[in-house]
Amino acid sequence: MQDDAGRCKTHIYCIIACFQVLFFMKTRCIFASSTVEKVDVRLKTELIYSLILKITIMSRSQNPMTGHMTGSMANFTTYTCHGQNVIASKAFNKKDANTVSQIAQRASFKLMLKEYRSFGGILRKNFPDKLITESAYNFFMRINLPEAINKSGAVPVIDYSKLQVSKGGLPPVKVLSAVVGTSGITLSFKSNLSIAYVSETDQIVAFGKTKDGELIIARQVRGSQQLSTILIPYAGISADDMVCCYMLATSEDGKQVSDSTYVVVV
Repeated sequence: MQDDAGRCKTHIYCIIACFQVLFFMKTRCIFASSTVEKVDVRLKTELIYSLILKITIMSRSQNPMTGHMTGSMANFTTYTCHGQNVIASKAFNKKDANTVSQIAQRASFKLMLKEYRSFGGILRKNFPDKLITESAYNFFMRINLPEAINKSGAVPVIDYSKLQVSKGGLPPVKVLSAVVGTSGITLSFKSNLSIAYVSETDQIVAFGKTKDGELIIARQVRGSQQLSTILIPYAGISADDMVCCYMLATSEDGKQVSDSTYVVVV
């Protein structure tokens, strides 16, 4: 009963407001001194009639009879915008946003966000080709979702072999091996000096993350040798302690970066 009464009251307000406009327009038509103005007023009157028929989803009103309107009744809500009362319909049958795919998507987003934060600030300069208005975080999320998410299991997990922690125009580092020793992890790689845009002054960066969340990093100049090695110092570490390991190259001035290369540590 209350819902019907409220709906009827709002409809009456809308109709009264429209008839007030109609009365004003017709009055102008009666006292108009020229035929042109009469035609213009008649056209405006017909437009008002058509608007009355279309008041189904949203209407606006502002007159002394209704005054300031606010709150919700039945299947509509009212509020004031720029000095006008606005009457808008409400959705009664809201769609459930908790489908299996939507839940998995939200879980993937949170997982990737946590992954980005786990690398601290070392990724901020690894995406020089991103848009000026785009942050390193947004770029990281864009290139890794959903490609670096494995949804084959009961819950989504990070696929570190597809995760990109750097992206740029330099050729990627060709990694030959990554072996754990008493002093840490020794990575062998090709210098690739015969490839365009590769320079012996480039810096090679190797870093990994342990299951405890530790970040271990090593940097050195590419050099002129055909084959080189780089050591990530960490005495007593084992391959099982590692979550992921990557190598990448940067130019001497740091303005150019290669795509990251995923490394399997043994």
